[in-house]
Amino acid sequence: MKRRSLVVAVAISISLLRVAVSNSQVTNALMDGTWYIGEVKNGKPEGRGQQIWSDGRMYVGEFKNGKLDGRGTYAYPNGVKYLGEFKDGKEFGRGTLTMVNGTVYVGEFKDDQMEGQGKITYGVGKNQRTYVGQFKNGKMNGQGKMTYPDGKVEDGLWKDGKFMGASTSP
Repeated sequence: MKRRSLVVAVAISISLLRVAVSNSQVTNALMDGTWYIGEVKNGKPEGRGQQIWSDGRMYVGEFKNGKLDGRGTYAYPNGVKYLGEFKDGKEFGRGTLTMVNGTVYVGEFKDDQMEGQGKITYGVGKNQRTYVGQFKNGKMNGQGKMTYPDGKVEDGLWKDGKFMGASTSP
């Protein structure tokens, strides 16, 4: 009876191993305390997966050649969260960045920075102000429009996050 149980256990183990290998799913703890759970190709994350760093950062989404690439969600331990597209391990393309203080940016990213067309909303409730326009190097740059809680509007050219002028209303 013991021999038959051992044979069944080995057969089940081999069967589970085949499933794990055919689906290319792994759970891996790295030396630096990082965990990866998901699909792999040639020993690197590829396809859908989840990575958790020892400092509390977490990513759930798509990987390509071991890097964050495609759609995913990246959460920082301080509560900041990015949901969107990645390329070569960086925020790149369309995405939403939500800060702990209530600030939300929806728009384009390049190399982990706000870049291109976007909308950022600062504050909540009566203190909310919104900018819609162009960004460069993570700052308001180019044509854009800021609307303040008191109704004031700054519409025109922005540089390095500062309004340079054009039309202003009361």
